Amino acid sequence: MTVRSRSRWWWRGLLAVEVLFVLALLADLAFPVPLPDGRGAGAIVLARDGTPLRAFADRDGVWRYPASLDRVSPLYVQALIGYEDRWFYKHPGINPIALARAAGQWVRHGRVVSGGSTLTMQVARILDPPRPGRRSVFDKTRQMARALQLEVHLSKREILALYLDRAPFGGTIEGVEAASWAYLGKPASRLSHAEAALLVVLPQSPSRLRPDREPERARVARDKVLARMATQGLWSADDVREARVEPVVARALEPPRHAQLLAQRLRDASPGVARIRSTIDNDLQRMLEERVSAYFSDLPPRTSAALLVVDNATLEARAYVGSVEFGDPQRLGHVDMVKAWRSPGSTLKPFLYGLALDDGLIHSESLLVDAPQSFGDYRPGNFDMAFNGPVAASEALRLSLNVPAVDLLDRVGPARFAARLENAGIALKWPQGGAPNLAMILGGTGARLEDLVGAYAALNRDGIAGRVRYRADAPRVDRRLLSPGAAWIVREILEAHARPGSVADTFDPRSRMRVAWKTGTSYGYRDAWALGSTRRYTVGVWVGRPDGTPLPGQYGAMTALPLLFETIDSLPTAAVDSAPRPPPTGVEEIEVCWPLGLPPDPATPELCRKKREAWTLDGNVPPTFAERDARLWNAGVERFDVDARTGQRLTAECSAQHPRKPAELARWPALASPWLSDETRAAATLPARASDCEPDSRDATQSLRIDGLVDRATLARPSNSSAPLRLSVRALGSEARIRWLIDGRMVGETRGAAPFDFDFAEHGAHTLTALAETGAWSAIGFRVME
Repeated sequence: MTVRSRSRWWWRGLLAVEVLFVLALLADLAFPVPLPDGRGAGAIVLARDGTPLRAFADRDGVWRYPASLDRVSPLYVQALIGYEDRWFYKHPGINPIALARAAGQWVRHGRVVSGGSTLTMQVARILDPPRPGRRSVFDKTRQMARALQLEVHLSKREILALYLDRAPFGGTIEGVEAASWAYLGKPASRLSHAEAALLVVLPQSPSRLRPDREPERARVARDKVLARMATQGLWSADDVREARVEPVVARALEPPRHAQLLAQRLRDASPGVARIRSTIDNDLQRMLEERVSAYFSDLPPRTSAALLVVDNATLEARAYVGSVEFGDPQRLGHVDMVKAWRSPGSTLKPFLYGLALDDGLIHSESLLVDAPQSFGDYRPGNFDMAFNGPVAASEALRLSLNVPAVDLLDRVGPARFAARLENAGIALKWPQGGAPNLAMILGGTGARLEDLVGAYAALNRDGIAGRVRYRADAPRVDRRLLSPGAAWIVREILEAHARPGSVADTFDPRSRMRVAWKTGTSYGYRDAWALGSTRRYTVGVWVGRPDGTPLPGQYGAMTALPLLFETIDSLPTAAVDSAPRPPPTGVEEIEVCWPLGLPPDPATPELCRKKREAWTLDGNVPPTFAERDARLWNAGVERFDVDARTGQRLTAECSAQHPRKPAELARWPALASPWLSDETRAAATLPARASDCEPDSRDATQSLRIDGLVDRATLARPSNSSAPLRLSVRALGSEARIRWLIDGRMVGETRGAAPFDFDFAEHGAHTLTALAETGAWSAIGFRVME
């Protein structure tokens, strides 16, 4: 061949290469690699330790957990490359030697003996699968072309990541991470030699080798991989020998289904994010889900519940149960009650008392009155309609008494209280056109469980409330709710409340755990609440029906509280949880006296009728509240003159010459009078006026008399009647509203001398009390025979 001919062939060859290159480029542009675009992709929500909580299938119904080389065991990567494609890092996407060997075996045996596909070609087949039932030379050629494309556009690491993420593992499971959790119940980062070999071989024939259906076939295939690894010297003989002994044990394919409502919430908040790590403790979550399901299995139909556990230090949620059973149509299990608006019942009361402490309105033992009262047109009653008379602020909070709380809110101001709560992160919801009012402290507003839990955590966070966090990267939002001193005092009050059914001085380490707890029940038994805070955790429980229908007889202390303590007792404990904490700066314990509410004065010991140890804040020792109604006999010190010889009270105008001597006494709130002992009442009563003195305003105290029933009467039902005993009485001496109480429990009201009729069936001794708004009262005893 002449030089000229050789040159001509050289140029023709170069031209051919250029044409092929252009054609390849045009083909690449015309038929781009179908790389995943993420649209319609699934997602996985993880616990804080990386355990899957809930997997969301993609638009094709495939379960796929995002995987990468950094999250997969090196043993798996070694076995994958060693068994499937040991020249992976050296070939350009196809391995001519392997293809030639496979073709020769096919020609010689008339069937496929070994495959010539590289990992890149397998990825190409996954991304651009052939038509079902087709396995032609054209399909193989297209697969090879796609493999070359992948090598041009992606790095080896990226190609390998696609395989890890999308290799088929049977059923609707794709990717090694999903397969590891589905079959082995563990992350792909913690695979043993035997487990790595099993997952390497499974994609070769996912249906035939599924370990949950064909464990023996899967074992034989796995051992083949182990033998290859030993032959290539990639794994030691000892490792392979131990791996062969390991049995093939697989779980039934069940996608994870824990914290499902939280997982849905997090996914909705992060669209397009494939891997979402939550703050949930997986073991605690599973245990509490089972406990909630078992606990409420006997409750009426349509009943649901919510439970939230939060770490006080970080406000990260550790357990989140949004409903009794996710997806249960009867219980509306798709409704997330952790974030639902519900009436909070009495759960806001601790914050009211804390704010009153910060305002200097009360100390822990301030004298409050639990008696029927009117606040304009609003006339609250207690949960059981019984009243306790004079109570300390600490007792009123622990017993969740309604009238003292409404009285306190009236003095603090509903609008100011609501603003303080909202500023601290407790969002409140009002009816259309509604505004803060006195009913809010008894549940006349809307609140969410997660906000209440974030607020109760303030009791163990020096008064700092905050927003509950469900992801570690969520911003921290902390707001001051109470001063450290007020939070400490309120926590001490609530921690002193014994658990229902507990026995004092019983040695039980669990019962000694310090828990500041409070229950609540909304109007009509629609919502039952229990919230508790320990040194390290805060727990909230809600029970009710998502549709808002009543649950008669189901209230916080009976329905929600037992689950609260079961949950708290299952949390990690330490000695610090039961150790008392010293009061912060500004909190001091002092002695105070009732009825004045002030420290005792050695110069006037007669004014101190009852001593109590009180926690005070910033040196404030406020006196007992003055009566709201000017017509009432106000609490406080009453000063007057008496005759030094007879002790009779003297007025400004007396006809005879009396040796005057100043005197004083401590008066109790007028509405507390029916609950005082005879001795206490006598000590707070003005002495009789001297007969030669003119009456003054102190004589204007109104008296009340019950007509229609004789004191200490014995009543019996007619022998020929099975109907309850019917009584008809009236109160004489006042035109004001009259509240009627039997044994301290309110049973009705009238005005002025209007008759009061009621049926009475309980036998035994009882007390009937008539209490006027003016403070006038009368009580008589009677007995009903059996």
